[in-house]
This record gives sequence, structure tokens and C-alpha cells, in this order.
Amino acid sequence: MPLSGVFRPVSFAALPGWADDDALPAFEAFRRSAFHVLTKPYRTGSLGVDSAAFAESQAAARTVPVPNSSAARAFFERHFVPALVTPEAGERGLVTGFYEPEAEASPVRTPDFTVPLLARPADLIDIDDANRPAGMDPYLAFGRRTEAGPVEYFDREAVENGALTGRGLEIAWLKDKVDAFFIHVQGAARLAVTDGRRLRVTYAAKSGQRFTGPGGVLAGLGEIPLEQVTMQSIRAWFKAHPDRVDEILWRNRSYIFFREAKVDDPALGPVAAAKVPLTPGRSIAVDRLLHTFGTPFFIAAPALTAFGGDGFRRLMIAQDTGSAIVGAARGDLFAGSGDVAGEIAGVVRHAADFYALLPRGLVGETEG
Repeated sequence: MPLSGVFRPVSFAALPGWADDDALPAFEAFRRSAFHVLTKPYRTGSLGVDSAAFAESQAAARTVPVPNSSAARAFFERHFVPALVTPEAGERGLVTGFYEPEAEASPVRTPDFTVPLLARPADLIDIDDANRPAGMDPYLAFGRRTEAGPVEYFDREAVENGALTGRGLEIAWLKDKVDAFFIHVQGAARLAVTDGRRLRVTYAAKSGQRFTGPGGVLAGLGEIPLEQVTMQSIRAWFKAHPDRVDEILWRNRSYIFFREAKVDDPALGPVAAAKVPLTPGRSIAVDRLLHTFGTPFFIAAPALTAFGGDGFRRLMIAQDTGSAIVGAARGDLFAGSGDVAGEIAGVVRHAADFYALLPRGLVGETEG
């Protein structure tokens, strides 16, 4: 597969702030992916960044000690060539933020804890071209098994009105429907259970319908100006309009199912789509149809200060994806776990330049 023309090779000196970034956390994130591919290689994205071209750098990451930031920076300079991602004439990249919420939960329903997080139902099946019935929306990647064949799965409104009640799918119960919704949006959470357990839940599957964000809905209704839409402003609106929560949330028909997962390292996030734990401030979600997991990206967003400093200029590793992350220069920055990370992630929506670090052998073959 040829390398896409959206990549324009540049020098490391052209990366704004490259020499000032601490590359060691990014190296450690890259190293986790380098070990994972020994079990199952990542799929090559349609932009042509061949997963096999990372073999040399991944082998080196698994074996070469990297004790400090300067050594980590030298590692990336030795194995990669930066390339500005230029998807369309006149377009610029965009970054948003995501995080792992923390919430109090109960193992059983109580008068205070009434909102369940559900496990994957047995009748939820994967849908592809091999089993998709004629007339079913080609977007749907999940469906419901019936005697007559697969059909669209119950949507959010149906589930919240009891379509799955009585199946024993409840992993835990939360106090607040809005908290549960944002856990759905983020795809994972750490739960402080009232029986003393610390539990992590992470994405297992979804009902399959298209995601519709409440921010866009509220902006379209004239409730919040689009430029003021943040997680914080959305939460504030819901708090002020509790009688309209279902009206807005049910516009998002997609419903997320979860599974329990261990918290092996409290400093790291959940295991995400690339099958490694996310690294706060160093893992980025990308369009997995276009990009290849494990690819390093240097992100320059000078107006983004929520992560600290006078702008965001940082090396990230592609280790997750999301249905709203569409495009060659589109990314979601993982901010970490808990309320502080949520305050950061909730305000991130900034223009950014994306520089993909491409394996030297791949760039050399393209140019030759």
C-alpha cells in the first residue's frame, strides 16, 4: 500500500518545541505498544503507514535502555522522519480531550443508586457484510439476534425504558444519569464501590447507532452558543434543566456496554483500542481507519494551555480511537483519570498541527 500524499516530510528542527518536550513518557507509551505487537500486530491504516515498517523501532524499544528524555528524543530521531499531516487544502487539524471519570457506585440498586452500567447482552452480535440483512443501515456494526435474523439493537431510549431489565446485566449502579452518560462517552471509569472495592469498567460493545453529542444538540437548539460548548457547560445546563435530561440524552441513540477490568497501575489509564493502558498526556485517539496504532504524533496546539505551560507541543502515541474521531488531522488527547483530568479534557477543542513520525525505511522507500 503506497504512503498517502497527506504526509509531507519535514525536519525535526521544523517541529515547534520538539527540543523542549520530555520525550521519555512518550517512549514508555510507545514501548508498551511495541510489546503488544508481539501478540497481535496492529492493522495498517488506509493512509499507508505499514505496521510492519515499525518492526525495527519496536524491537529497539523492547531491548534498548532509555534512561532519560534526551535519550528518548534521540531514539525517535534515529528511527523516524516527521511529516506534516495535510489532509485538505485550507484545513487545519483539531484536537479534543478525553479522560477516565471516577464515580461512586453501589453493587446493588438502592434508593440513591438507580442508574446501571450494563454488561454486554448475550443477544448483541457483531454485524459485517457477511451477516448484514438487506436494508440494514450499513453503518451498524452491531445488531440483535432474533429467530428471524439480525435486526437493529435497542437504542438508548429503549434500554433506559427497560428493554434489558431482568437479564442480570448490571455491573454497578450510579446515582446520576448524567454521570453515567459521560462514562458512556469516555468509554471507561474507575468506580469507588460502596462495599469497599475499587473497580474499573471499560468499553465492551455498543448498541451501534450513530453517536450524537449533547453539545451539538444544545447548540442547535440555541441553549448554549457553539463556541461555549464544553463538558462543564453541558453539565451546568443539565443541572439547571433536570426535566429535560432525557429529551437531550435520548437524541444520542448509541448505548455503551461495559466489562470489568483490573487497575494494575493506578498511574495509567484503561486498556483501550490498541490493547495497552493509556498514558495520561501521551496517548492520543486517532481515526483508526486512516492511521496505524503505535504511530507517534507530535502535536502543536499553541492556544491549548489546559495541560499546563504556554501551549501544547508534545509527542503522543496513537493508542485509541472513537466514533467522533474522523479525519487525518483529528485527535483526542487522553488527559488521565479523575476530576482534575476531567476539567482539562472538558475544555479541549483547539486547532492543532499534526506531525506523524514515520519509520525511516517507509519514507525512504516512498522517496526512492
